[in-house]
Amino acid sequence: MTEGPIVEVDSGVDASGALVVNCFPSVGFVSSIVAHYLIDKLELRLVGGVNHPKLPPMCLVQDGKPLPPLRFYTGEPVCKLDKCDKLILIMSEVQIDNQIKMSLARSLMDWIKESESGVSIMIDSFVKGDTEGHTILDDDDVDTTILGIGSTDAAIKMLRDMELPLLKHGIVGGMTGVMMGESRRRSIDSLAILAESNAGPLEGQPFPDARAASRIIGCLDGLLPAIHLDPEPLLKEAQRIEDQIRDMMAISLNPPVDSSNGPGSMYG
Repeated sequence: MTEGPIVEVDSGVDASGALVVNCFPSVGFVSSIVAHYLIDKLELRLVGGVNHPKLPPMCLVQDGKPLPPLRFYTGEPVCKLDKCDKLILIMSEVQIDNQIKMSLARSLMDWIKESESGVSIMIDSFVKGDTEGHTILDDDDVDTTILGIGSTDAAIKMLRDMELPLLKHGIVGGMTGVMMGESRRRSIDSLAILAESNAGPLEGQPFPDARAASRIIGCLDGLLPAIHLDPEPLLKEAQRIEDQIRDMMAISLNPPVDSSNGPGSMYG
């Protein structure tokens, strides 16, 4: 029997009432930009990760330090949600194998419920008319660039209070889709915030979309005043993080096939 996902978070972490932000791979690396922005601006600290034999056998490297592919961060910014003065960030820059998405989502939701965390937010992005990955079928005449999904009536109300238009019809795949479905099944208040990304191929590879990420960060500004910035400085900061992620993922997405590339190789 295959071992399931094991969530390992430092025992001293108090997640009760925390806002949980989930950032998994998305079009234009939008969720990754948002995650790195939150880590930098709120000075979040690494407190855990997830072990599973089918997670990529690798580590990411940032500033010379190894990082697990799926990890937890925490911090204590000011939050406008009831009973929320803490933030938990769950993130991964690498794709999760389809075979473990459901079991991983269930393990994460188990931890969220057992830790008595507060509202969960899934950060994601989409391309209109894209037939691969996310497919959004918006029957609205408005050229909407950001959409919301709520797992419960309370979550829908939160989105309306944030003045976010709802996704009326569509299909959302990946970890966001699985975790939102699991949230509804368990009656857990979860929101999904999806930004339209115009990220297209650059020399055959997708490139980070800082502008789409900045729109999501603007939405989170209403919940986390600690990240409040004017639009222009916000975009410049997002572009800096975009370059950071581009450099990191350029290595992660193109591992050498053997160890002949020398000691500079992350995979050796």
